[in-house]
Amino acid sequence: MRGKKPVRISDRVQVVYDETRWRLLSKLREKSIRIMKALEREGLTSIVHGSVARGDVTRESDIDVFIPVCVPPYRVELALYRAGFSVYFKEISQATPRHAIKGHIYLDELTIITFPLTDLTPLEREFYKFGGELTLEELLKGKRVPGVDKRLMLIEPKPYGHDEISVIGRESEVARILGVSIDIIKERVFILTKRDEKGRTGVYIKRALAPDEPFESALRRLAIDYPIIRRRLKGLTWL
Repeated sequence: MRGKKPVRISDRVQVVYDETRWRLLSKLREKSIRIMKALEREGLTSIVHGSVARGDVTRESDIDVFIPVCVPPYRVELALYRAGFSVYFKEISQATPRHAIKGHIYLDELTIITFPLTDLTPLEREFYKFGGELTLEELLKGKRVPGVDKRLMLIEPKPYGHDEISVIGRESEVARILGVSIDIIKERVFILTKRDEKGRTGVYIKRALAPDEPFESALRRLAIDYPIIRRRLKGLTWL
C-alpha cells in the first residue's frame, strides 16, 4: 500500500472484510495466477508477495510477482509475450552498491514482475518472506500467509479478514511467527522508521527502459558508467 507510514499500536486490531474486499482479493489473485503460470510454462518459478499473499488488499494494492533466482531477462520477457501479456514499462534498479541489481517489468501501473540480475544477499531474499510470500501451488490452494506491511504492522490472516499488530517492540516474536531472522526485522524497522522521519530515501540506481529496449543492452551501458555494476555483472554468461 503506497504512502503508508509505520504505526505504533499496542493493541491487536481485528479487521473484518466485506464482500467487496473478498472479491477484490480473488480478482488480484486470479491475475497473479495467470502471470505465474505463464512464467512456470517457461521453467521460471516465481512467488507472489505482499498484500496479495497476506490477503489485506485494497484498490491501491500492487500485484508483485518475484522470481527469486537470477535468470536471463529475455526468458522472462519471452514467457510474458507467449502468454499474450503486453509490457507497459521496464526498469533496472539497485538499492545500494551492496544490493543485487534487479529488473522490473510492469504490465500496468500496479502489476510488476521483478527478478534479480545478480545474486541476492540472504537478507534480500528474506525481505519477501518478511512481507508474506506464496508459491503458485499455495496460491492455487487459496492459502494466505502472515507478513508485515509498510506500516510495520504484522498482518495475520483470519477467516473473517485479518488481525494486525505493530511490529515495533515485538521484533523477536514477529521473526518467530514469520520464520525469518531477527536481522531482517531490525533492518526493515530501521529503514521504514528512518523513511518516516526523514522522508523517502532514494536508490543508488534507477534506470527506465523503453518497452522494446533489451535489459542486456541497458546493463552494458550502465556497466560503462558504474564500475561497481561492471564488477557485479562479471561472469554472467547471458550478458
